[in-house]
Formats: sequence, structure tokens, C-alpha cells
Amino acid sequence: MRDPAKSAARLAHLHVEFRVGDIRDPASLDRALDGVGTVVHLAAIAIERKGESYTATNTDATRNLVEAAIRAGATRFVHMSQNGASSSSPYAFLHSKGVAEDIVTASPLEWTVIKPSVIFGPADEFVNVLARLALLSPFVFPLPGGGKARFQPIAVGDVALSIGEVLGKKSSVRQLYAIGGPEPLSLREMAERILAAVELRRILVPIPVAVLRPVVALLQRVLPNPPVTSSLLDLLAVDNTVPDNAINDLGIIPVRFESASLTYLKRISRKEALGSLFKRR
Repeated sequence: MRDPAKSAARLAHLHVEFRVGDIRDPASLDRALDGVGTVVHLAAIAIERKGESYTATNTDATRNLVEAAIRAGATRFVHMSQNGASSSSPYAFLHSKGVAEDIVTASPLEWTVIKPSVIFGPADEFVNVLARLALLSPFVFPLPGGGKARFQPIAVGDVALSIGEVLGKKSSVRQLYAIGGPEPLSLREMAERILAAVELRRILVPIPVAVLRPVVALLQRVLPNPPVTSSLLDLLAVDNTVPDNAINDLGIIPVRFESASLTYLKRISRKEALGSLFKRR
């Protein structure tokens, strides 16, 4: 958690014990995991920023946590990976998550790996970004690559339910679960539903990825918190759908990606959307 005090305040009603550790600091993990039997590892980054790399935060930190869990005598380990993650992937983000996944699956722990497609919810870093860009874009909404990239968006609540389900199933030990929402959607279809949810009218304009690259590179140089990076732009070439969706095997009926499940986007104002670009993390 990046802000322990804020997290404690939000979750006070659950009456849980908070322990703070930094997944990049093995010593702090030993203190945090003392007496723990089960670890659920969710921490990762999708965008690299100054002082925070995929290798350090997604890969090395996972190794730290696995080793700390073993030292603490924990036996159960649930790891949040990513649909498409592979140590052989040429894409930096998916490669970092794939190597982390290999670290987990090579461990002696009773592991389970969850591999979701893009996750949507009040604090997501994808759908919220698209909504902010729509608010800031006058009259038109650019679609990288014509909006042909495909996803299978899954609600954050359904991901949480999936974790609960695998924790309760002995048969889930040493299993990988690729999960997604109820239907594959193109980026264009997602943009249309986002615009409907925030009640905006924009003309969807296809833009070649090659044209966007210099613009994205410039934004990365001048903005503290760019909405898109070159590495994320590359990922639009990767199909992020889930042909063998394990969400059904877990007995979960996934939430549809539609206006009724995207009401949280209405809380975003143009002022907040603009401010988010200059917000340092």
C-alpha cells in the first residue's frame, strides 16, 4: 500500500491488523510477514516512472516476497499476474510479470496464479485514464491503431471474488487461472461505453500508432504522470482476450462492462482529469 494511513482509514470497518512493509526491502518484509501463513501478492506497476522500474517492482520484488514468505513459514501464496504475461514476451511489462510468475511457480509454496485481463473499477489505471482523456479531448477522441486492440475487461470485484474462491479450493494449488469479463471488446467498443457512461459525445477518430509515438514520447518527457507510455502503446499489438476464461470454473458470474458498472467515472471532473497529468506519485 502506498499510503498506510489512508488505507487503514478506509478499511477500519473490517477490523484487520495492518503491517507495513516495502516489497523492495527484504528486511521490512520479514517483520511484516511474521506469523503469516498465507500471502496474496497484488503489488505491481503498469507504468514505469522515475525510480520505479518493471524489473525492480514487478520482478525483483516478487522474488523478495516469495523468499520472505518461505522464511516466515508461510505455505500458501496467491500471485496476481497478468493475462499474456510470459518470461519470453518481447514486451517489457509482460516480460517482467512473466519472470515474476516463473519465480512463484518454481517455489516450494502452495501457489496459485491469477492472470486477469484489464481490470476496471474506481481506482483502475486504464478505464479511468480513457475517461479523463475523453473529458480533456475537444470534440474528438483519438483511437490508437483504429481502436482494434482487444480486451476482456473484468470488474475489480470479480477479481477479488476469484482470489477468495481459489483460497477456498484445495484443487487450486499449483494452478494458473486466466480470467476475464463476460465478453471480448475492442478498444473502440470500450471507448463507446465509457463515453455513454460519462454522457459525453465525441467523434472517434482512428490514429495510426506510428503517428502517436512521438506525441507519447513528448508527454513522457514533460508530464510527471503521463496518461500513456511508449511501452503501453506497444501492448496494443497484444490480444488481451481470454479464450479459456476460468472465471466460469470458479463459479463467478462476471459483471458486464457497461454504463451501469461504470458509474464511478462520473466522479471525474475536467479539473481532476487535468490535475492527474501533473500529479507526482
